[in-house]
Amino acid sequence: MDWNLTDDQRLIVDMVHSFAEKELKPRAAELDRTGEFPLATMQRLADLGLMGMNVPAAYGGSEAGPVALSLALTEAARGCASTAVTMSVTNMVGEAIVKFGVEEQKRRLLPRLNSGPFPIGSFALTESSSGSDAASLKTRAVLQGDEWVVNGSKIFISHGAYASVMVVWVRTGDAPGADGISALLVERDTPGLIIGKHEDKMGLRGSNTVSLAFEDCRVPRANLLGRPGEGFKIAMMALDGGRIGIGSQAIGIGRAALEAAVDYAKVREQFGQPIGRLGAIQDKIADMATQLEAARALTLRAAWLKETGQRFGREASMAKLYASEALQRIVKEAVQIHGGYGYVKDYVVERLFRDARVATIYEGTSEIQRLVIARELLRD
Repeated sequence: MDWNLTDDQRLIVDMVHSFAEKELKPRAAELDRTGEFPLATMQRLADLGLMGMNVPAAYGGSEAGPVALSLALTEAARGCASTAVTMSVTNMVGEAIVKFGVEEQKRRLLPRLNSGPFPIGSFALTESSSGSDAASLKTRAVLQGDEWVVNGSKIFISHGAYASVMVVWVRTGDAPGADGISALLVERDTPGLIIGKHEDKMGLRGSNTVSLAFEDCRVPRANLLGRPGEGFKIAMMALDGGRIGIGSQAIGIGRAALEAAVDYAKVREQFGQPIGRLGAIQDKIADMATQLEAARALTLRAAWLKETGQRFGREASMAKLYASEALQRIVKEAVQIHGGYGYVKDYVVERLFRDARVATIYEGTSEIQRLVIARELLRD
């Protein structure tokens, strides 16, 4: 693996870094306080080509590649973690349509994700009784003529109230477990799609999270993604890529926490000197920086394997596991370095501490990542 960025990748990093500094970071605290979803910002991201980074140009994408996407997500999350979540999931949805969609689906739906209006995609898999055990989902779709009639519900759906396209996993046959699951492309304002409760979350409060209900929701037969019964495979492949996204976001949040801790340690004085001169504080900062570099190496390796067409599922789980777990330690130490000030909302590390917590939970818990990694290693 060549660790040197290409000219195009460097341009993307510089562009997103500048955008995050000027537009994301200044609004992050406000979005956290109000819970407002920054729809105009999402349109700006789409205008910059950041919502379809692995989508071919023929469908409005930027074809930047998995490594560039990882780097861009890190820069976005450093400015506003909530915004980075929407960017990550929308790219996941676009990639799923590129890989499994038919030509008509690609030409009709991908431009919506890449340019808008509502350049947002949602990933609707989780249900109240099926989280880590995704194959136990119960939402059902029955084919009636040229329509799938969907009934059921989903929970914890990121930006579901604003998505132009959702990938919704449903049970379409009598086969048990994963074999009976298919994926449907459900478009905004489809009759029978009901947007439910907006969750009042601990962190990532600028990322809209809702429940969904499907009451005789009628989806065109042509909106089946892939083949009947192929849905579980589609979900697992999409989640592999999404885990690189979570690792990238974790690095961005961790970088913001480290930068805040370093800045504070330079100006906060105790015992007649800046606390950054104290060995205990230096140890914390050194450990934080080292863990960030290790997370970056794991995450970019997984992205590079994906970009070069190699197997990357195990490496994606390793990246997500390590980066999200390291982030918990990093934000804890950032708060500790700030002392009492780290516990109040006037300081950014308080928000970063809350934003970080879900990284070990969504798109596969740490426990599930360990299961994936171990199964790969123990496979004959």
